Amino acid sequence: MTDLQSAIARIEKGDKLLFANVSDGFDAFVCADLTRALARRAEGRPAVFLHVARDAQRSAAFREALRFAAPEAETLDVPGWDCQPYDRVSPNAAISARRMTALSRLSRSKSSAERPRVVTTTVDCLLQRVPPLKAVAADTFSAAPGNVVDLDELARWLEANGFLRSSTVRETGEYAQRGGILDLYAPAMPAPIRLDFFGDTLESIRSFDPESQRTTGQLRSLDLVPMSELRLTSDTMRRFRQGYTTRFGGQTRGDTLYEAISEGRRHQGAEHWLPLFYDRLDTLFDYLGDTPLLLDSLVEEAAGERLAQIADYYDARKFAHDADSANSNYKPLEPKELYLTLEEWRERLEAGALVRLSPFATPDGAGKTAIDCAARPGRDFAPERNDTEINVFEVAAAHVNALRAAGKT
Repeated sequence: MTDLQSAIARIEKGDKLLFANVSDGFDAFVCADLTRALARRAEGRPAVFLHVARDAQRSAAFREALRFAAPEAETLDVPGWDCQPYDRVSPNAAISARRMTALSRLSRSKSSAERPRVVTTTVDCLLQRVPPLKAVAADTFSAAPGNVVDLDELARWLEANGFLRSSTVRETGEYAQRGGILDLYAPAMPAPIRLDFFGDTLESIRSFDPESQRTTGQLRSLDLVPMSELRLTSDTMRRFRQGYTTRFGGQTRGDTLYEAISEGRRHQGAEHWLPLFYDRLDTLFDYLGDTPLLLDSLVEEAAGERLAQIADYYDARKFAHDADSANSNYKPLEPKELYLTLEEWRERLEAGALVRLSPFATPDGAGKTAIDCAARPGRDFAPERNDTEINVFEVAAAHVNALRAAGKT
């Protein structure tokens, strides 16, 4: 049995593995091989893998490399907020929309054998609690060709969200279902959309002319999602007011956050009180079920540092609030309401299959839990790049030819 076959069998059993000698950049090729091998077995699950990077820059580099190594895979990114814990500002609107699109797709569609899904995120994002899975599934729909979607469930979602069933879609708010084809005309969309299914697999998304019913274009995805994780409805506003006064007391005169939400207005930074708008929050782990994890090097160290940073920000806000609670204009929630605790983080890592990626050699005593991927950092041509008189491309070509002559490629 090869190392790859052995790794796949152990991942399927839920084991914890160490992949040694996996340098940055090579990790995407390792993930690509594992994804192809597990694609069919993971069909119907939220994803084949969840890759957790130590920071946003590493996550972006991994996604770029994975798109090259496995162009057939769907790479679904869940970005973290671009603001600090306990900040006064909201996350960027584009970031929020990307997060909601990713959460919606995880809640309503699955990985397929033809287009296996790899979810990427950062440790900061994974530690943060998110809107509950049931609420996102009820309020949103997001899918792309190759995803597995329950057609009957989609029809029920359209009905629950006010779409009217008709024989032919011509007006906004209508939908029609004929066998494996579902047409819908969503508000704010320039044209109706036709979803073409083969079984439960979404094969194509096309726009069409409502008069002639002829196709006018192809879409890469369909995303019917809110722009923010915080939704202002009568229920969420009532829940917020009750939770806010329970935690911080009934003195709300002059509290700009409380007054804005009570009036149905968005308040800058209100997302930092997200737990008050829902009965409970979930985490990305809840969206992914038993999906195996691929941990970038230094992720666990980064998690400890992030949780310590969160505690520091909370302590600073709490100290300022306690010093003058009557006039305090920032009343922070406890970290455990917004983020995983260190104990919860460790429990989640222990709960299922996990692969730790390391650029270093196999440590002594690792035994059968370690697999040597035998990658070595390549020549970086730093001296040549610093010399303006040298053509780096010619040097690189000569280096490749030398490796070929030596039988090393």
